[in-house]
Amino acid sequence: MPDMDAILAQGENMKAQGIRRLLVLSGEADWSYRQAFRLRERLNGDGLFISPEVQPEPYCAPAALKTLLGREFKHAFFDARRGFDVAAFAALAGTLKAGSWLVLLVPHLQRWPTLTDDDSVRWSDSPDPISTPHFVDHFCRVLHRDAEALVWQQHLPFTLPEYPPRPQWRPANGEPQTEQAAILAALNTLPPGVAVVTAERGRGKSALAGMLLKTLSARAIVTAPAKAATDVLAHFAGEHFRFMAPDALLASEEQAAWLIVDEAAAIPGPILERLVSRFPHTLLTTTVQGYEGTGRGFMLKFCARFPHLAAFTLNQPVRWASGCPLESFITEALLFDDALPAVPASDTVQLQRVEQTAWESEPEHLSAMYRLLSAAHYRTSPLDLRRMMDAPGQHFIAAREGGALTGALWLVEEGGLSPELSQAVWAGFRRPRGNLVAQSLAAHGGSPQAAALRSQRISRIAIHPQRQRQGTGQRMIAGVIAQTTDCDYLSVSFGFTDELWRFWQRCGFQLVRLGTHREASSGCYTAMAIYPLSAAGHQLAEREQARFARDAYWLAQWRHDDEQAANQPSEAILTEDDWQELAGFAWAHRPLMASVGSLQRLLAVVTLPLPALRSALAQQTDAAPAQGGRKALLSKQRQEAADALKYLDAHRSETLVEQVKNLQFF
Repeated sequence: MPDMDAILAQGENMKAQGIRRLLVLSGEADWSYRQAFRLRERLNGDGLFISPEVQPEPYCAPAALKTLLGREFKHAFFDARRGFDVAAFAALAGTLKAGSWLVLLVPHLQRWPTLTDDDSVRWSDSPDPISTPHFVDHFCRVLHRDAEALVWQQHLPFTLPEYPPRPQWRPANGEPQTEQAAILAALNTLPPGVAVVTAERGRGKSALAGMLLKTLSARAIVTAPAKAATDVLAHFAGEHFRFMAPDALLASEEQAAWLIVDEAAAIPGPILERLVSRFPHTLLTTTVQGYEGTGRGFMLKFCARFPHLAAFTLNQPVRWASGCPLESFITEALLFDDALPAVPASDTVQLQRVEQTAWESEPEHLSAMYRLLSAAHYRTSPLDLRRMMDAPGQHFIAAREGGALTGALWLVEEGGLSPELSQAVWAGFRRPRGNLVAQSLAAHGGSPQAAALRSQRISRIAIHPQRQRQGTGQRMIAGVIAQTTDCDYLSVSFGFTDELWRFWQRCGFQLVRLGTHREASSGCYTAMAIYPLSAAGHQLAEREQARFARDAYWLAQWRHDDEQAANQPSEAILTEDDWQELAGFAWAHRPLMASVGSLQRLLAVVTLPLPALRSALAQQTDAAPAQGGRKALLSKQRQEAADALKYLDAHRSETLVEQVKNLQFF
């Protein structure tokens, strides 16, 4: 049995050295749980326990861990015995103080790759948990290579290694560190405008914001996704700290010289843009590390709209020493280091198909592809790494020049549902996991069989910065088109910008859907485009494009697109497709926004009052009234649509009622 006293004593050394370490407990579920609580008791109950099962306090579920970001803890226990939420695991590490152990509970290392992972249902698009051998093997390789991580395995001898000496750590004393002082000096002399400070965890962003607050003579307001996450900022700001939640601040008429937004990337872009516009000076701080999945998008999408943005970065750790073993382990295990190597002089581009089995034979090759995709994409988290490693139906293409990786493309299999299930998806009775574009074309478009066709969605494409705007991306798409067989169409979903749409247009894709609500992270409308490959794919593209064009006028009003809304609407004649669409809305679960064009044409040809429908479509809002709520309003709108159809043709309506309602019993 390990000497618990030695583990505890090592914790004191770690505190003096300013580091944290990982301790892995591997064995039967009951055994690792007992050891964890024995250790927790020896730590005087100090140690946050993260588990999907309720534990003695202090405790937090993995999904709720984001509410603790911005706080600090000493020691933590992470339960990964039945499922491993690696994003929560990485986020937890960022909350731990110097001298802390992060204790990870896992199954027997030898059996772990074959076991199902309960967390996989969140990212694999599989109805049931799957095993994750590629990720587990990768995690274990990193673990076995790491001389600083402790592994305590049931039934195996355990000895505490002799760690090499480290220099004494000088913890922050509350005064600004060198980097912080330089940024504070710059912020105090900035003209009115927007400044942003980005950094990885533990670099002192929140402390810096608090220090700035303390030095400001003018009035300032702090906002953040959650007040509980501003503990560090409040500590450094002292009596100058004044917090308002984002929605409360928007609803108020509060004025101040400064607005400070902590963890700004976690606030929806449109809300953040409205907040920023109200204050002369704004400081945004955010984490740009993969486990939160939004920081990179914050820089690429939101901050790019400010031409005179003052951007600062903190690199030096403040809450622990440089070279902290725990931070180093997580960076390697989750491939957080997305620095890209330089590529040699331009050479002939060669495209290479890569499958998931390459994680076994060429792990460095696929790791480089993930780093390139992560560096180029605005919303990356460890869930993407796990999906890339083990989710079914994933395929990849690499662009190489000589030995250098210059492009990476990620394809996901979609469609192939039974015709009956696809019809049920169209009606809104079913929504199985996965199939982002294929299901959307069935559930929101006009083609009930869209999800029955076989397709591949281009999930991501990334080009090395030194090779961008040289046609590599288009060559990769052309290669996919030429090499894809047994597939009806390719698809892509993206946040619509003119530049992005021009790229997909040049690649031959056809726009078939444009959302009416902006994405929270990017502030863009979601666009979907397809490239037909088979006769059935061409029929789908023609049908969806015709529907898209016919409804464009009405949907443009919901997007406040004045240019498109200035065009004349299509003639108010109910086609067969309109009748099918309206039946799906009236007697099934088709959403209002999927039916806007058909509903507008219905209102134009009937004289019934239909107040719920006419009001919603005239005001371009699906918001619920104060009385009754959204569900009651939608039910009333469906009833009005049914009444209108019966008014136009009672016999036809009766036939459609039976057809549509029977779809739920496929």
